[in-house]
Amino acid sequence: MINYLRGFIVLLLFVLGNATAQEKNIVVTSGADRAIPIAVVPFGWQGGTVLPEDMAEIIGNDMRNSGIFQPIPKQNMISLPTRGTEIIFRDWKALGAQYVMVGSITPAAGKLQIRYEVYNVATEQQILTGTVGGSQDQLRDMAHYASDQAFEKLTGIKGAFSTRLLYVTVERLGGANTRYTLQRSDYDGARAVTLLQSREPILSPRYSPDGRRIAYVSFEQKRPRIFMQHIDTGRREQITNFEGLNGAPAFSPDGNRLAFVLSKDGNPEIYVMDLGSRQLQRLTDHYAIDTEPFWGADGQTIYFTSDRAGKPQIYKQRLGTNNAERVTFVGNYNANPKLSADEKTLVMIHRQEGYTNFKVAAQDLQRGNLRILSETSLDESPTVAPNGTTINGRVRLPLPTAQGEVREPSWSPYLN
Repeated sequence: MINYLRGFIVLLLFVLGNATAQEKNIVVTSGADRAIPIAVVPFGWQGGTVLPEDMAEIIGNDMRNSGIFQPIPKQNMISLPTRGTEIIFRDWKALGAQYVMVGSITPAAGKLQIRYEVYNVATEQQILTGTVGGSQDQLRDMAHYASDQAFEKLTGIKGAFSTRLLYVTVERLGGANTRYTLQRSDYDGARAVTLLQSREPILSPRYSPDGRRIAYVSFEQKRPRIFMQHIDTGRREQITNFEGLNGAPAFSPDGNRLAFVLSKDGNPEIYVMDLGSRQLQRLTDHYAIDTEPFWGADGQTIYFTSDRAGKPQIYKQRLGTNNAERVTFVGNYNANPKLSADEKTLVMIHRQEGYTNFKVAAQDLQRGNLRILSETSLDESPTVAPNGTTINGRVRLPLPTAQGEVREPSWSPYLN
């Protein structure tokens, strides 16, 4: 694991040492103690051609990826109903399903109309019905939408299957020739699109709260500078051009300010910029290295990593004050803080006393309990889903990616 105290460039290169190819992939972790059996029956299709996407398969994968549900395999299904009146509940009781989801896809005026229903198998009662329409190219969007609706109805938690991920891929092309690509994909890695490509490093991509802008660090000027890019138009603007380190951007909850790290005065400190006026405010003032800011929901508190206690630990500080409060005490290395949406859990990179491996860990901020979420040895850059369902750690989903290393994922906010 890279020690961030060795300098900004070394920190952000994320060299993975002897990590295997699998360990270089983004991994979504989530889970529940006991997954709930659910049957997502293949949707009926009344068109003449084969659809490019399998709605039921996508929805089933969404449910599995939540860590809360376990879809029943298609080959185990005794019958294949497409509407509630066709469901033979004893079939699903025999398979142990607690819920069954059925649906149909109908062509209509060049578009597709999707109808879906969810039933409680034990009570034989309908608990959800809904429709959604769109083009064939939007089948995956419609499937994620149906998943979101079903997930929220069954759990009371808003679904996050329609969200997106940002991440950077790194391809070694030979010699000193390397290609860096900033990509945006579905939450599960599907439909990745390129937002920016460069021969110089691209680092620390972060979403704005409305999901329409991103901030990141680019070395295209041969030194680190922060840029902001509008996703829909591709328009980008340079935010910082200070001497030394310009890094680790993070949008405030209202999207009007950006926190980042500058070393323009000789030591890495955390600053906050008003994006409208470009006025700069210094948050930290300490001889230690302060880095990796993350905003609290109040827009006044910033969590960050500092070695002011001798080794990296996580602190929090309110704007306009000089009082930094230490948050982590378990382990000899805690860095890269991320908060769950309810701010009850702090997710971080953690190293236990007496160990050399770095893990993703979650700390209960009310009780102080800390749980290890990952099982590999060189874990980096945790990011938390906006509904907070990725902090249990019992389900692992390697995302499908192109060749090369995958680095620094960032989960979007809700986009609808």
